[in-house]
Amino acid sequence: MADELQVIDSPESKKIIAPGYTFGTVTDQIASVVLTRKTPYVVIGTFAVAMGLLLIFLLAVALLFTKGLGVWGLRGPTMWAWDITNFVWWVGIGHAGTLISAILLLLNQQWRNSINRFAEAMTIFAVACAGMFPILHLGRPWLMYWLFPYPNTMGIEPNFRSPLVWDVFAVSTYATVSLLFWYVGMMPDLATLRDRSEHRALKVTYGILAMGWRGSAKHWAVYETASLLLAGLATPLVLSVHTVVSFDFTVGIVPGWHSTFFPPYFVAGAIYSGFAMVLALAIPLRSVYGLKGLITDKHLDNAAKVMMATGLIVGYSYIMEAFSAWYSGNVYEQAAMWNRMTGPYKYHYWVLIACNVIAPNALWFKKVRSNSVVLFIWSLIVLVGMWLERFVIIVASLAQDNLPSSWRVFEATRWDWATYLGTIGLFLFLFLLFIRLLPMISIFEVRTLLPQAKIKEDSRG
Repeated sequence: MADELQVIDSPESKKIIAPGYTFGTVTDQIASVVLTRKTPYVVIGTFAVAMGLLLIFLLAVALLFTKGLGVWGLRGPTMWAWDITNFVWWVGIGHAGTLISAILLLLNQQWRNSINRFAEAMTIFAVACAGMFPILHLGRPWLMYWLFPYPNTMGIEPNFRSPLVWDVFAVSTYATVSLLFWYVGMMPDLATLRDRSEHRALKVTYGILAMGWRGSAKHWAVYETASLLLAGLATPLVLSVHTVVSFDFTVGIVPGWHSTFFPPYFVAGAIYSGFAMVLALAIPLRSVYGLKGLITDKHLDNAAKVMMATGLIVGYSYIMEAFSAWYSGNVYEQAAMWNRMTGPYKYHYWVLIACNVIAPNALWFKKVRSNSVVLFIWSLIVLVGMWLERFVIIVASLAQDNLPSSWRVFEATRWDWATYLGTIGLFLFLFLLFIRLLPMISIFEVRTLLPQAKIKEDSRG
C-alpha cells in the first residue's frame, strides 16, 4: 500500500466505495476470491444443496421424457401451469442484470460498477433456467428445432403469427447479447487473473479466455467501442424481451389475459423481481467474502429504491387490471377477476398482493433499506410474490374457462416441485461455480471509482 498513490477521501467516493482502498487492494481482494482464498464452509454447504437439487431435477426430467407431461399434473383445461409460470419468473429475474449492465452504463451511473458483473452472470444463468421450460413443455423436446426457420424438404415452417415463436427469437437474442456483454466486460479482469495466477494450467486457461489482452491504448479503445455497442443493443432488449413474453397472454382471448397493458406491466414486474434477486445474492456474498467495502450500503440502498419504484408500478398495474375488468362491462373479464379474488386461488392472490404491494412499502423508510438482514428477507418476499403473480395469471385464468363443465382446480405434483426446485439448484450451481472461477466484481471498473484514478486523469489533462 505504501507504493500506491495517496487516497483522497471525498464525499463522492465514500458513497460508492469505502475509504482506504487503492488500486492494489481492490485487485488483491477481488482476485483472491478466485486464486488464493479458501472456499468458505457456507459456500461449500450451499453448493452441496445445489448439487442435490440438480440431481433431483435430472431425475424429474428423465421421468418426464419417459412417461410424458402427465407427471406434471397438467390436465384440461389447465395445460399451462408451473412450467410456463417458472419460465416467465426466470426470464423476469434476468432483467436486472441487463438493466444494470446496459442502461445504467449508458446513463453513467457509477454505483453499478460493484454489482454489474455478478448481475450479468445472474442474467445468463436465469435465462438458461427459463429456456428449458418451454422446451420440456413441448412433449417432444428433441423436435425443438422445428421452431427455427431452417431449410427443410418437408415444408414445415414455424408459424410467425404465434407469440410462442416470437419467444424463441426474443429469448435467444437476449441470451446471446447478454453472454457477449458479460464476456467482453470480463476480458481485462481475465488478463489480471492470468498475470497473477501461479499455476501454469490456470495461466494458460485465463490467457486463452483473455484473448491476448495487454491493456494497450488500442485494446482499451476497442473495448470501449464494443461495450457501448453491446449496451446499445441490450438496452431495447430490456423492454422487448418481457414484452414479447407478455404477448403469450395478451394476444389470446382467454378472460384475464386479453389486455393492452400487459407489456409494461410485465416489464416492470421483471425489473422488480430482478432487483430482488440482485439483493438476495449481493447481501450474502458481501458478508461471506468480506466485500462490504466494495458492495456498500449505498449499493443496497439504490437497488432497494429501484425495487420500490418498480413495485409501485406493479401495484398500480394490479389496480388498473381490476379497474379495466370492471369498466369494460365484459362479464367474462369481471368473472375472471372476481374468481382470482374469491375463487379457489384466492389465497394465492391475496398473498401476492401482500408480498408485492404491501410489504415493499416498508422500503420507504431509510432504516429498512439500511438493514441488510431485513432487506434480504424483503427481497425473498418479493421473489415469492412475483412467482405467485405469474401463477395466478396463468393457472387461475385457465382453470375456469368459458366452459363450466371443464372447470378443474390445478394440483401440482411432486414432479412439478422437483422440476422447479431443480432449476433453483441449477441456478445456484452455475452461480457458485462462477464466483469460484471468475471475478464476481469488475476489478477495473471499481478501480475507476477510486480517488487516485481521478488524480491520474487530472494529471493527463
